[in-house]
Amino acid sequence: MAALAYNLGKREINHYFSVKSAKVLALVAVLLLAACHLASRRYRGNDSCEYLLSSGRFIGEKVWQPHSCMMHKYKMSEAKDCLVDKHIAFIGDSRIRQLFYSFVKIINPQFKEEGNKHENIPFEDKTASVKVDFLWHPEVNGSMKQCIKVWTEDSVAKPHVIVAGAATWSIKIHNGSDEALSQYKMNITSIAPLLEKLAKTSDVYWVLQDPVYEDLLSENRKMITNEKIDAYNEAAVSVLNSSTRNAKANVKLFSVSKLIAQETIMESLDGLHLPESSRETSAMILMNVYCNKVLKPVDGSCCQPRSPLTLIQKLAACFFTLSIVGYLIFYIIHRDAHRKNKPCTDLESGEEKKNIINTPVSSLEILLQSFCKLGLIMAYFYMCDRANLFMKENKFYTHSSFFIPIIYILVLGVFYTENTKETKVLNREQTDEWKGWMQLVILIYHISGASTFLPVYMHIRVLVAAYLFQTGYGHFSYFWIKGDFGIYRVCQVLFRLNFLVVVLCIVMDRPYQFYYFVPLVTVWFMVIYVTLALWPQIIQKKANGNCLWHLGLLLKLAFLLLCICFLAYSQGAFEKIFSLWPLSKCFELKGNVYEWWFRWRLDRYVVFHGMLFAFIYLALQRRQILSEGKGEPLFSNRISNFLLFVSVVSFLTYSIWASGCKNKAECNELHPSVSVVQIVAFVLIRNIPGYARSVYSSFFAWFGKISLELFICQYHIWLAADTRGILVLIPGNPTLNIIISTFIFVCVAHEISQITTDLAQVLIPKDNPSLFRRLACTVAFFCGLLILSSIQDKSRL
Repeated sequence: MAALAYNLGKREINHYFSVKSAKVLALVAVLLLAACHLASRRYRGNDSCEYLLSSGRFIGEKVWQPHSCMMHKYKMSEAKDCLVDKHIAFIGDSRIRQLFYSFVKIINPQFKEEGNKHENIPFEDKTASVKVDFLWHPEVNGSMKQCIKVWTEDSVAKPHVIVAGAATWSIKIHNGSDEALSQYKMNITSIAPLLEKLAKTSDVYWVLQDPVYEDLLSENRKMITNEKIDAYNEAAVSVLNSSTRNAKANVKLFSVSKLIAQETIMESLDGLHLPESSRETSAMILMNVYCNKVLKPVDGSCCQPRSPLTLIQKLAACFFTLSIVGYLIFYIIHRDAHRKNKPCTDLESGEEKKNIINTPVSSLEILLQSFCKLGLIMAYFYMCDRANLFMKENKFYTHSSFFIPIIYILVLGVFYTENTKETKVLNREQTDEWKGWMQLVILIYHISGASTFLPVYMHIRVLVAAYLFQTGYGHFSYFWIKGDFGIYRVCQVLFRLNFLVVVLCIVMDRPYQFYYFVPLVTVWFMVIYVTLALWPQIIQKKANGNCLWHLGLLLKLAFLLLCICFLAYSQGAFEKIFSLWPLSKCFELKGNVYEWWFRWRLDRYVVFHGMLFAFIYLALQRRQILSEGKGEPLFSNRISNFLLFVSVVSFLTYSIWASGCKNKAECNELHPSVSVVQIVAFVLIRNIPGYARSVYSSFFAWFGKISLELFICQYHIWLAADTRGILVLIPGNPTLNIIISTFIFVCVAHEISQITTDLAQVLIPKDNPSLFRRLACTVAFFCGLLILSSIQDKSRL
């Protein structure tokens, strides 16, 4: 009865909500969100610096998140590179002095807060020619005006950045009188034109006063109340806003420190001065305001202008525009000639299935339609991660943000459990399920920022290794059983793996190695192919006639292992191979191939382990040692129980070891040798019991079929800033934002998977003459791409 209710409920869901209707809903959501964000930008302005200087919130205890953009945490070397030959001046009271100290400590963490506090404090880093001065002017009066006026003279060198602010001394000295407030407003009115003049050539910031914690104030500071501070801030804002309303060069109001202080002033030692962590946040905001437009860090989207389109991006935009126009023209001309039967929906899977009788679709129509849809999708990619239309936020890890979604997907996976069509070890449904749940876990890992938690990081490394294990297992099994080493098979696999990444490299202006997993599986596929295709070609059919061929294959695998070990421990040889042109264009990142070497070396043995496992399994299967019937244990009861016990112990032992990791470098060094333990243990636990081998989760398997597209698409339309942040479509509501962005992301990934399949059928013909002509065109295309890329690289220098 429960099973019947379960099946009826699932059929009811799929009847009203198909994949096609989901994609239509996603398209409508994208159009509405784009319109809303565009209207918001026009109404509120498109300057992310304003958001950085005026708004934000704390995520966690001490992590500041600006509104709509990402803040980069600058290191000492980066700060020096940005501020080389620059002069920064801080003018004001003790609070500005605190900000000065925190700013200087970004440049030189060893700088100490010492000396007379009520005097000027100089700082200079001669290695970078950076000069930062604090000028003691605790009141907005004639003394401060004279200091600023000197810089307005043409003959005097002006600071590149000026940070000014004061008020608490005026409140204290004059006991909070109204006359002092009026005088403050008059003085700032006289200074405003000078600041405005300086703002034409320098960055000028006026720091609004932070609130105080009145309960902690000493008796001689009791007159400094939050009411008085608000009055002084209002005076400063009214004067500076009115004086610069029609000016091109603006004095920027640094008001975000007020928001920071409201959350942290309770931690103050005296009720007046902010705790060190809050000052560091304000200093880092200042560094972002000035340096983001200079260094352009990937995870520092605040204050960064949109990058100009490259020549290749412009050509890609023209191509997709022509494809869209071409398809529309084709559709209008042929819509009467091509009337297709209405597609029906499979109530079990939710997928659309076309009727058997159908008018053939021409290759031209498939090409135009596919590139039309792909062009629209790429426009969405660009809007999300390059056009600054949608917002971005930094990641922040908590245990709940990682483990609670894991529990959710586990429950869903169990809900959609079904019987498999076959009960062999690692059958298609089971491998799709395996890919699916691993991909979902990896996605949650990336969006939650769980890489900062070492035990989770080590387990995710095993999941990545498991993908490569399946690469070795799957491709070895195919070549060993089928013996199909034809060029058509190679082209099909390479196209399936690389099509989306090549398009993204062009549209998003990113190197091939940036999407590191695709180069990894591509190279390993070619390694497997070459290993088995080279003379002597040994396949199962040939080996069954003579057992010596098994020995020959093992010798091939041993030679492969020897080559892997040599390259793993000879970084110089590895880098020389992949630094050769044109390989270097594919595998270089930031001017060298070290990242590629690190990624390859991290899972260097697991593909070999997958091949070896496939060989052993197929040999046992051939000799009928395994029992793969429905509900039957894989071995005899005694052997099955023993292997299950060993597998569970091995699985848990690895998890305990990974959970106890203290040093990422040391654990990464051991990972290539020990990751196979947990992978093989999982395979045995999943396949030895007959019941476990006979069922699978269709929920996980559905995601497994588009796992490659999910992994690649997350870079730009789920995460943001090239995976460093999170895409924000719905600001102010993180839960709803994740739901909406995930829904669109999954629909896009599924559509790209279908586009890739359709294009592969058209672009890769089965007859060799046509295929070789297509390959020649492909080589010409990539040669042109390399030439254009070289032209771009020279223009950037």
